[in-house]
Amino acid sequence: MRASSLSRRAVLAGTAVAAAAVSLPLTQGRARAAATPAPSGYRWRNVVQGGTGFITGVLFHPSVEGLAYLRTDIGGAYRWDDRADRWIPLTDHIGWDDWNLLGVEAMAVDPAHPNRVYLALGTYTQPWAGNGAVLRSEDRGTTWQRTDLTVKLGANEDGRGCGERLLVDPRDSDTLWLGTRHDGLLKSTDRGASWQAVNFPAAPSATGQGITLLVAAGRSVYAGWGDSDGTAEKPSLYRTSDGTTWQAVPGQPTGTAAKVPIRAAYDRHTRELYVAYGDAPGPNGQSDGSVHKLRTTDGKWTEVTPAKPGGPTGDGGTDTFAYGGIAVDARRPGTVVVATNNRWSLVDTVYRTTDGGRTWTSLKDKAVLDVSETPYLTFGADKPKFGWWIQAVGLDPFDSRHVVYGTGATLYGTRDLRHWAPQIRGVEEASARHLISPPAGKAHLLSGCGDVGVMYHERLTASPSRGMASNPVFGSATGLSMAAARPSYVVRSGYGDHGNGAFSRDGGRTWAPFATQPAVAKSAPGPIATNADGSVLLWSFGTAGPGHRSADNGATWSELGSFPKGAVPVADPVDPARFYAFDTTTGTLFASTDSGRTFTARATGLTSGDSEFQLVAAPGRSGDLWLSLKWNGLYRSTDGGATFTKVSSCWASYTLGFGKAAEGASHPAIYMVGSTESITAVYRSDDEAKTWTRINDDRHQWGWTGAAITGDPRVYGRVYIATNGRGVQYGEPVR
Repeated sequence: MRASSLSRRAVLAGTAVAAAAVSLPLTQGRARAAATPAPSGYRWRNVVQGGTGFITGVLFHPSVEGLAYLRTDIGGAYRWDDRADRWIPLTDHIGWDDWNLLGVEAMAVDPAHPNRVYLALGTYTQPWAGNGAVLRSEDRGTTWQRTDLTVKLGANEDGRGCGERLLVDPRDSDTLWLGTRHDGLLKSTDRGASWQAVNFPAAPSATGQGITLLVAAGRSVYAGWGDSDGTAEKPSLYRTSDGTTWQAVPGQPTGTAAKVPIRAAYDRHTRELYVAYGDAPGPNGQSDGSVHKLRTTDGKWTEVTPAKPGGPTGDGGTDTFAYGGIAVDARRPGTVVVATNNRWSLVDTVYRTTDGGRTWTSLKDKAVLDVSETPYLTFGADKPKFGWWIQAVGLDPFDSRHVVYGTGATLYGTRDLRHWAPQIRGVEEASARHLISPPAGKAHLLSGCGDVGVMYHERLTASPSRGMASNPVFGSATGLSMAAARPSYVVRSGYGDHGNGAFSRDGGRTWAPFATQPAVAKSAPGPIATNADGSVLLWSFGTAGPGHRSADNGATWSELGSFPKGAVPVADPVDPARFYAFDTTTGTLFASTDSGRTFTARATGLTSGDSEFQLVAAPGRSGDLWLSLKWNGLYRSTDGGATFTKVSSCWASYTLGFGKAAEGASHPAIYMVGSTESITAVYRSDDEAKTWTRINDDRHQWGWTGAAITGDPRVYGRVYIATNGRGVQYGEPVR
């Protein structure tokens, strides 16, 4: 859910754009009824992966030592706990219905009131996404008040590393400004409780960026405009000195290299405003950029670009990039750090100057990176790269040598300008898609995620020592399957440059690529399954091509003519000859009794026209199938898919899995994300879905959790939940 496009929004002019504030935490569900706290008492924690997502902003509080905030594109916001040396999640209370609010477009703090913090939330601007919201807190994010907007925000769209787009006015703490992508500039005079559209000189475009940043410089406020064309007629930087009228800043730079203001920072000692520019908003698609400073006392502009894009790379290519994150030293006049962005050929860097930009030093050149705490950051190479997608940079106002910068996967920090390590504890942003908890072996969990492939977790409280699965390294995982009767054998599929399928004979510790793969696997690797004893593989490629079968561990593959195109193969956990597949187009369950060679239709008329479903087989039982059909309900078959019966104890089921049975129970415990009454929540059943117990609570909801859930077959009550932006959560009963 990281890809995005822009949509047009109508420009609001002088109309109220805020609903009444509501208190948080919020409930979920179609009726939004009051939720009952979990009676069983579960403790929830993240499975530690270590970041795994794009850090789009980091903000040190200017007047409180050790206080900082961090935002992500799909995984919420965090506050730094200096005593615990970790980040504390602030938005886990956001529920299923409000999943679009887990993307943080911007954040702001009040220099005069240290306990106040504000978040602008909204992940997408497309018509199918909900409107944005502003959260405000008087206790550093422990509790929130919420105001719903009538405009959309785009925290996971192009330009998500720009900003900040939210600002407390330097003249009045009750006044806030919010820049939007398609609806101009909004203003609040009651600390974010209500918002009004105000006049702004530039008109939003259908596909543009709108306001990319807001920054205070003395008593003035500057706004970056992302829809500029790089000419004086369509400038990219505006200013207000009275909080009422906005004007283009005179003499500002023009040209492609100064087309889009990405970030800005103000040096109060020298009264100079530094602006980092790109020819596009990023984090991708940039090829030119520059850095300029404005002396606000007399309006003089000076270019201080550390390195000009466009030079040779040394291998026959061209060094193209833009500039991204920028921060000034609050203690040392003229000391600034600025990052390159989208510099793939020579790798991004952070430049530092101590003389106002006359000379710069690349901190990458002598950097020593220690990723022992999060080994996956090597991505299969000998050592990690300094960074990419660096649009978030912070400089501690109380420690001139404490610099941090965000990447597409982590937040690096240094306290001596040379030695860098991830400063990411507590932040987990993976979009998890596949979960396996093995019944035996060293690992308690295998997880398949977007962007970072598959991880092998021997310990849930530490980033896997072996990092991500290599040989080959995948970007996003598309399939993960374990042989039920032979758990040492695992297969996986995903997007990668050196193969799209692999197998493991040691439970996922080490991997080897398939000797061959179908041609369609390169462009459309889909879900994969192994049968109970690991002798047969079935690989689906969605609508891109027919499914394929291998009976020799991927050495050869044959097309499956009778396998329903686009279906997900599911293996029977007991009988190696049985596979199942559900065709959403016709609502038909297909089954194979000849090890996947042929499939025939069984139960029909279950549902149709919706591609989102989940078919799972109960462990230790042949033909015990459970079919989650979202709001169409949950169905069960005990005869291998010949017939299905609707489960009456819930009206919606989004994802379902199994864990160790309760003491005295004959059937595995069932875990479900679904709805039994009015709310969507996480449930456990110990009696074959006759009754359910809610096991999460209003503080632990994590937005959308519909991809995967599984219990631990060795630990009763332990459950793992895949989230879209908060990694893998696991819960255990408080004993």
